[in-house]
Amino acid sequence: MKQISKDSIKKLNISKVPYLGIPDEPIRSSTQSFVPIADVTEDIVISKEGGAAVVLESTSLNFGLLSEKEQEAVIAAYAALLNSLSFPIQIVIRSQVKDITNYMDYLSQAESKIVNPKLASIMKDYKMFITETIKKKNVLGKSFYIVIPFSPLELGVTKSAMTIAKKKGPLPYPKSYVVKKAKIALYPKRDHLVRQAARLGIKVRQLTTDELITLYFRVFNPTAPTIVKTEVKLAEAQK
Repeated sequence: MKQISKDSIKKLNISKVPYLGIPDEPIRSSTQSFVPIADVTEDIVISKEGGAAVVLESTSLNFGLLSEKEQEAVIAAYAALLNSLSFPIQIVIRSQVKDITNYMDYLSQAESKIVNPKLASIMKDYKMFITETIKKKNVLGKSFYIVIPFSPLELGVTKSAMTIAKKKGPLPYPKSYVVKKAKIALYPKRDHLVRQAARLGIKVRQLTTDELITLYFRVFNPTAPTIVKTEVKLAEAQK
């Protein structure tokens, strides 16, 4: 095979050819640059585009255990909640595989304190039931959240034009201004949802700054549950 000399490569003038003259360099970028969150402060999530949001955690309701009349009342209350909304919301359901190692340890400690033989037998059967259930299917824990967004367009056109020209950080607007406007717009909406959810028998509360940071950290950094460790302990408990 004929080799190409260096002089012939220079004659091809590859540097003038698009993309061929660009040196190969690795793409360097942090995960944080892909996260749309600029900051979490005063119980409010601030996005990089200048918007904001409050996150509400909701309790659950076992609809199947309600009577027919109670189910009809819940459906009517839910319809009233949806019809009362004059602003957008996001309903987020987060499912996670639960690690019940601590729960099984608790049952073992409770079993050791039982004196009545019949109660001890019932506890043993219950632990075996939990073990068999885990073998057949995963135990999931569900969390329910309601997100109320705040658009950067709600900040005002004049203020937006002035601050975009003076942008010096990750936000196109001063953080204090975004937080102030977000509270004025979001808090009445939050209170409205709390009142409407109470009619459903559901409690809704706003997540604090620490809780928001923990939630988003776990969302972007998921960790696998120690299922193997749980199964080992359960197997030992059966012996």
